[in-house]
Amino acid sequence: MSSDADSIDVAIVGGGAAGLMAAIQAGRTDPRRRIVVLDGASSLGAKILIAGGGRCNVTHDVVEADAFFGGSQNAIRKVLRRFDAAATVTFFADLGVTLKREDTGKLFPTTDRARTVLDALIGAARDAGVVLRHPWRVETIVHGPDGFTLAGPMGALAARQVILATGGRAVPTTGSDGHGYVLARSLGHSITPHVLPALVPLTLPAGHVVTQLAGVTVPATLTVERATGKRVVAFTDSTLCTHRGLSGPSVLDVSRHWLHARLEDPGARLVLSWLPGETVESIDRMLAALGRTSPGRALHERALPERLARALCIEASVDPGAPGHALTRVQRRALATTVAGMTLPITGDRGFTHAEATAGGVPLTELKLETMASRLTPGLHVIGELCDVDGRIGGYNFQWAWSSGFVAGTAVG
Repeated sequence: MSSDADSIDVAIVGGGAAGLMAAIQAGRTDPRRRIVVLDGASSLGAKILIAGGGRCNVTHDVVEADAFFGGSQNAIRKVLRRFDAAATVTFFADLGVTLKREDTGKLFPTTDRARTVLDALIGAARDAGVVLRHPWRVETIVHGPDGFTLAGPMGALAARQVILATGGRAVPTTGSDGHGYVLARSLGHSITPHVLPALVPLTLPAGHVVTQLAGVTVPATLTVERATGKRVVAFTDSTLCTHRGLSGPSVLDVSRHWLHARLEDPGARLVLSWLPGETVESIDRMLAALGRTSPGRALHERALPERLARALCIEASVDPGAPGHALTRVQRRALATTVAGMTLPITGDRGFTHAEATAGGVPLTELKLETMASRLTPGLHVIGELCDVDGRIGGYNFQWAWSSGFVAGTAVG
């Protein structure tokens, strides 16, 4: 252990969005404290740099607790209120990073470069007197009467307080390899029974009609239903057919709910409607009134790409060019179900490598939400994706990182 190790006040494990925010706030709150960020990666902020297609979706213009899952919404709301989306916009503006709102409500830097965001955060941390050490992987943390001893391949150091900001398991190549759960458990915390990919593409069997439509993108509704038929949740948004299955905002948003529902109810279903707002019954009525108009043409006129309209007809064993009045009742029902009630035989997901977030982690019930401090280990704080909190696509997960980082950083300062 180095001779100056005992003088470290706060060690922040993880130099991503939450960790850097916590470091900045801790340094600003009490400049006298010695604060160190430890990260195992050779360069900081890899996940920030790839977010939003390299543009970094910093937050959303309106952030409410109902956009998050995992912990209770009341608990999440307490943290978000301490540092909301408006505070995030002001924070980055003060760092010289102006944000712009897109039609979806997403906020991006006006430069359209994630590097702008990362450089501002690193610069602010250094300006606050924070020491950034990387690569410096923390393998173990031991809690004792005087604080913590952190150790890894680069050596060991002591700190009076520790903030765990390691991330979850999404995109492990950026450093979020799940080791944070090991550290949290070693310090007395539990991890939710299931840790699953969130915001992840879903897969279908080879040869499924969807996989033959790779590249087709349309607004669609995805609904998770229990075996009883009860609706769990539904999302309507852009939906992308791929060679492996489905992706796009609607799919990413529904993925964590589908994966959880399948664990709880093996008979759960994921149902796709290619025409949002329509039902099997309404499509059936439309088909019954076609007259000489063909079903392929009718679906195309309803804004479905011709390629998709034709494929859906063929999937339902209906001639896309036949006159509508020639359809039998059985054919109409089959096509209506294919268009507005297609049950998807999901085979799995693309895994943490392709997930944008992690569902599961340290339960919020084990943390004091006013400070993000551990209820089990004095001097420990847990923030960011390591917590059992995951949000919808659109900047919400970054907002949780900024909010929880702000709360913990202010507290330790």
